[in-house]
Amino acid sequence: MSEKKEPSLWEGFKAFLMRGNVVDLAVAVVIGAAFTNIVQAVVKGVINPLVGAIGTKNLDHYSSCLSSTCKGEEGIQILWGSVLGATLSFVITAAVVYFLMVLPMAKYLARVEARRKAKEGTQEVIEVTELEVLKEIRDALVAQRGSGHNQP
Repeated sequence: MSEKKEPSLWEGFKAFLMRGNVVDLAVAVVIGAAFTNIVQAVVKGVINPLVGAIGTKNLDHYSSCLSSTCKGEEGIQILWGSVLGATLSFVITAAVVYFLMVLPMAKYLARVEARRKAKEGTQEVIEVTELEVLKEIRDALVAQRGSGHNQP
């Protein structure tokens, strides 16, 4: 009996790295990191000044005090401005990803699927037409045989 040799640790790792989805994931992480910088710049350069028109430009300064005295770093402070800034960054990121990546890709895939279905529909029509022609030929041959047998 020949024993099947298990791949070495290195061969398994190489096979893992050569999969397409690992490379796609690596590209997505790098693009995501670069995109994060853009979103942070938009929040700091556009959103924060708009919020600053109402109050302070830095959302991190918005906080609430839970203790009786909140002077400087003393007391219990809830930094809800930081949470608001992070939430705005997330919403902006999600909107850009959806409207610039997910939605166009979904529309493209729908068009490709519609073309594929239309092409399949055309092939079915052709197949049905061929089938009808073959039936007509068969009927003509049967009719020809039938009329040939009746005449001596």
